[in-house]
Amino acid sequence: MSSSPRSSDHTGTDRHADSINPQKARRGLNRIWHAAGYSLEGLRAGWTETAFRQEAIAAVVLIPAACWLGHNWLEAALLGGSVIAVLVVELLNTGIETAMDRIGPEWNHLSKRAKDMGSAAVLLSLLTCIAIWGAALWKHFSS
Repeated sequence: MSSSPRSSDHTGTDRHADSINPQKARRGLNRIWHAAGYSLEGLRAGWTETAFRQEAIAAVVLIPAACWLGHNWLEAALLGGSVIAVLVVELLNTGIETAMDRIGPEWNHLSKRAKDMGSAAVLLSLLTCIAIWGAALWKHFSS
């Protein structure tokens, strides 16, 4: 075993990473408990973003509507899942934007590219959600 500060122990964990990030040293329920806390912090941070807040409010209406509109559990899951997917992609996009902003406020073509790609992912998730809901509504009201 190496004596360098970045050596791994017998479990394969990086002891240097453990000293930098205490989450890496946690195991079992303690790790799950702390990870859940970090996830809630992420949702709180997302709530400060206008787009996420608007989509989350729409989800409060659309997810129960998915249970009403879907003819079976699969249709309801597809409708509700498409709404959840928009929220997930919006959070990821916000994370990308936040990371790019942390790097520096000056304009950079790679930062712009990363932000544009995150925005495009949100657009695609929204268009997919709209198409799924549009098809379900069309089927429901045309029959």
